[in-house]
This record gives sequence, structure tokens and C-alpha cells, in this order.
Amino acid sequence: MTTTARHDVPVSRAGRGRRARTAEAVSTVVMIFLGAVFLIPLLWVVLAAFNTDASLAVAWPETWSLGNFSAIWNAETTFRPIANSLILCGGATLVTMTAAVLCAYPISRYRFRGKRPLLLTIIFSTGLPITAIMIPVYSLFVQINLIDSMAGAILFLGASSLPYAIFLTKGFMDSVPLEIEESAWTEGAGVYRTLWAVVMPLMRSGLGVATLFTFVMMWGNFFVPFMLLLSPDNLPAAVTLYTFSSQYGQVAYGQLAAFSLFYSLPVIVLYLFVGRSLGTGFIAAGGVKG
Repeated sequence: MTTTARHDVPVSRAGRGRRARTAEAVSTVVMIFLGAVFLIPLLWVVLAAFNTDASLAVAWPETWSLGNFSAIWNAETTFRPIANSLILCGGATLVTMTAAVLCAYPISRYRFRGKRPLLLTIIFSTGLPITAIMIPVYSLFVQINLIDSMAGAILFLGASSLPYAIFLTKGFMDSVPLEIEESAWTEGAGVYRTLWAVVMPLMRSGLGVATLFTFVMMWGNFFVPFMLLLSPDNLPAAVTLYTFSSQYGQVAYGQLAAFSLFYSLPVIVLYLFVGRSLGTGFIAAGGVKG
């Protein structure tokens, strides 16, 4: 009886290698395509901002000009709306994150009968479209005389972002070992002292992520301030963007692009400020023995 050498294993390995290289090449092409899809609008914004004859086409300006920036460089068009956005989104983010930490702490640390239904309610609320509740909210604000009130808009914008912030904060808070808190309790620290001095510093990167996501979602929110704020002196930048379109459908694309650059600066600055702590992770990950 003769035996034949089997060569299917090397062939199989070679085939797997070719398939892996093919999959890598396809994924690279797909990623380049997706990157171009996101890059082209950004490229249009930069080029159109320096082009006084800008249109919807991505075109290199024949003459680079600062005329679009000069046209929007005033309090009525740019400075006041961006200041209103900072007040509105900054105040609402502060309200949201304060409430999110206080709500996430007992959910993360304690066991109670209604914990699971509460978590399910929070998860359901994160997917609830805000447009579904704006009509009754508007009616309520009219009745309690909070229409065109910056404080009322801050409270509602903060409340509408609270479920997602609680969901994020609770997930990061779960990674903080309970043994570290117990050590603080034995030293006489109370619950709030432990939360402020022990838990929050250890989850600094998580709080940074939650704060960044909360602020960015509020910064791009058009519908809530459009419904609740009426006077031009209170309108944020997200609402005043539509003023670059005339009643005849004409759009000042160059000025719109220049305004968009200014409109993006606060988010970029916040990301650079918070981003330094995003890669630090959990600083006490190895501080608890198993």
C-alpha cells in the first residue's frame, strides 16, 4: 500500500493568506471612501469661506479673500449668537452632568427593587425623539410663562439630554472598584464626600467623554431653541444659521461657510481641553488586589 504526501495544508494556508490580504485591501478602500465622504464637506467649508463667489461646488477660489469673514464680523450675526449658544449649552451641560452623576451613583452602587425598571426606562428614553414631545412641552411653557426664557430653555435642554448622560456616566462609574470607596468610608468620609473626592477623580476620563458628548449634542440642537426662544437677542448660533438664506431661496454660501468655521471653534476647543484626559483610562485599575 502506497502513501501519498499531502500538500493541502500549505495550499490552505496560502489561500487563507490571500483571502486575508484581499479583505484588508477591500477594507482599506472602503475606509478611504468613507474618509473622502466626510472630508469633502469639510474641504468645501474651508474653501468656500475664502471665496466671495462660493457655490455648492467644491472649487479652488480664484482669489483668496477675507470678505466673508468681514461680512459676519459683527455682534448681530456672529458674536451674540455664539455667546447665546455658550450660555445655553454650557448651562444645560452643567445641569445635565450634575444630575447625571447624582442619579448614576445610587444606580451603580445600590440594589433596590425598582433598579431594573428604572434602567430600562432610561435606556428607552435615550431613543425617544425629542420632536415627539415638543408640542406638549411648548404648551406647558406657554402656560407657565417660560417661552423665550433662556433659563427655561436651559432646564429643558438639560433634562432632555439627561437619560443618555446617566447611561454613559453609570457605565463609567461601574468600573470604579467599590473597595476603594469602602476604604474611604472607614476613614469617616460620607457618601457625598466619597463621591466628590474618590469616585469622580477616578472616573475623570469617563466624565470627560460624557461631558463632551452631551455638549456636542446640545451645540447642534436646532429644534429646541427654535421652539422655545423667540426674540433675536436670545437665539443661539444653531438657529441663526438659517438667516443666511434669503426669502427667495438664495444662500450666501461664502458667509455661511465662514460662520460655520466660527461655529465649530467652541466644540474643537472643548475637545482639545477634555481630550487630554480621555486616554488616561482608569488610573486606579491596578490599585485593588483580586
